[in-house]
Amino acid sequence: MNFYGEALSIKDNLVYWRREFHMHPELGYEEVNTSSIIKKFLRENGIEYYETAKTGICAFIKGNGSKTIGIRADIDALPIEDKKTSSYASKIQGMMHACGHDAHASILMGTAFILNKYKENLKGNVKLFFEPAEETTGGAKVMIKESVLENPYVDGIIGLHVDENILSGKIGIKKGVVNAASNPFIIKIKGKGAHGARPQDSVDPIFIGSSVILNLQSIISRELPPTQPAVITIGTFHGGTAQNIIPEEVEITGIIRTMTVEHRKYVIKRFKEIVEGMVKSLRGQCIIEVEESYPCLYNDEGMYDSFLNSASKVINRDDIIHLSNPSMGVESFAYFAMERPAVFYYLGVRNEEKGIIHAAHSNLFDIDEDSMMLGVALHCQAAQDFLDNR
Repeated sequence: MNFYGEALSIKDNLVYWRREFHMHPELGYEEVNTSSIIKKFLRENGIEYYETAKTGICAFIKGNGSKTIGIRADIDALPIEDKKTSSYASKIQGMMHACGHDAHASILMGTAFILNKYKENLKGNVKLFFEPAEETTGGAKVMIKESVLENPYVDGIIGLHVDENILSGKIGIKKGVVNAASNPFIIKIKGKGAHGARPQDSVDPIFIGSSVILNLQSIISRELPPTQPAVITIGTFHGGTAQNIIPEEVEITGIIRTMTVEHRKYVIKRFKEIVEGMVKSLRGQCIIEVEESYPCLYNDEGMYDSFLNSASKVINRDDIIHLSNPSMGVESFAYFAMERPAVFYYLGVRNEEKGIIHAAHSNLFDIDEDSMMLGVALHCQAAQDFLDNR
């Protein structure tokens, strides 16, 4: 089957869907119009589906066999003002598809169209996951809780993300750990307020907070192997009302990013120990909140090898970039990968001749729409090969 040729034949549809989504972006759990477009497409093509995770969709293509492959796309946008001058720039003030989820959804729709067209040739089933709220809390968690991986049981799952640093026509893939785990945190430190000229009367929470921040970095620099990346970033430090007043309390927020389950547990444990120890030693009190956010994303070894074999049927091996380093960014596909063998890859969308060079999550972000056909073809080939491999 020439899946790339099939994808080329629906290029106009892919571009139309992507631009419709791009012009009408919606934030997490508000993707009502986005979902309606997807559901209309599914109904018109006789593809079964049901709603999940508020605005998410689980669709199902029944082939000839019990094995089932899942394919996922996220569908939400970001609260960013679109400053492109293109005809398909966002029409919604303050919202934009600045991370390529419009392309992800369109690619999955194209994949569904082709696989449904040839479903009699499939030696198993295909489940299609349109995930809401990836940019916030992760609709994947809710979808899994609502049993999208069951009935029928999903044996493996595939996902992609567009990448503006990889040239259009190429893909990137990483063996093992792909994305970091995330733990946002809040530290509230309470001391004793006083006049700025009489610090001896205070328990200064600003001084305590500053000491905490400095000492937290020792976890990264002195307690983890330098070959294993991890990050503790302080994003905000709030406290005080005037130059000559030592405040009673301060609040510090930030994120922890780690690359393994073991390091995640260790860093959180040491984080709490250091904060509590420093604050107590400097006569203050503290409250620590560490959120259990997105886990690490791992590519399953068998799924990784299978996908590489499939990809080599669609593009030249020279166009497959084997990524050396994982991303410190997070990805809610990790929730699916924790439940089933999974593979996640990056689809190149950069095209300097077309001026498509801007970073994701920026107000000039765009993609080379010619890249979408490759994403469709890769999804289709990988799904067929997975189902063929008994």
